[in-house]
Amino acid sequence: MLDRLSSYFPTFPNFSYFSYNAKRERLLKKAPDGPLKDYLSVPFPDKNTPIDQTPIMALDFETTGLSAQKDQILSIGFIRIENNEILLNSARHQIICTEGQLNEENVAIHQITDDAKAQGEALEAAIKMLLEALAGHVMLVHFARIERAFLQAACRQLYGMAPVFPIIDTLELARKRLDRESLRYPPSALRLFNLREAHHLPRYAAHNALSDALATAELFFAEVAALNYKKPPPLKTVLL
Repeated sequence: MLDRLSSYFPTFPNFSYFSYNAKRERLLKKAPDGPLKDYLSVPFPDKNTPIDQTPIMALDFETTGLSAQKDQILSIGFIRIENNEILLNSARHQIICTEGQLNEENVAIHQITDDAKAQGEALEAAIKMLLEALAGHVMLVHFARIERAFLQAACRQLYGMAPVFPIIDTLELARKRLDRESLRYPPSALRLFNLREAHHLPRYAAHNALSDALATAELFFAEVAALNYKKPPPLKTVLL
């Protein structure tokens, strides 16, 4: 989803990389056989891996609203980054057959109609596809609260438990950069496409999960470059 401001939600706590790994191992012992257990069985990349060698998957959801408790995932878009390259042949976009009718305001934003979602994939199949692709990768998103909350809610619904995900959030990378530069900025400056414009990146069509995932992947490269490291920094420097 585009143009979601963190001011809508309270700040969530950071987790150390060690807690991510420890929690993954604990959850693996409890996970039912199937896609979630398969995802948890693959170790996360080492925290000291240079960022240009870290397997990353840029992810975006379009949803029927902002509440993971009340709303549903409407579409999923993702694309992988391997060896410091965006792999266009890894791109996937999947509309999900959600329950209930979509409201006109949302349809006007994401352009997914009731007819289109009726032809979509079942949530269980879509999440299975996503977890298979995400295994062994770090999740890359813009404003992590949405994707993390909705994916955890979907996993609770399907598997009875929520996994843990190591996450890089381009919104947080940009916030830290601007704060470090002691720049005053409005909250809107942290929107995905405003940040892209600031980095002179091209404008893509808004509110499509795949184009937003690609937009986030490109923004990530720009934000890492803005860190001005002499060599690629380790993963731990950019994780939430």
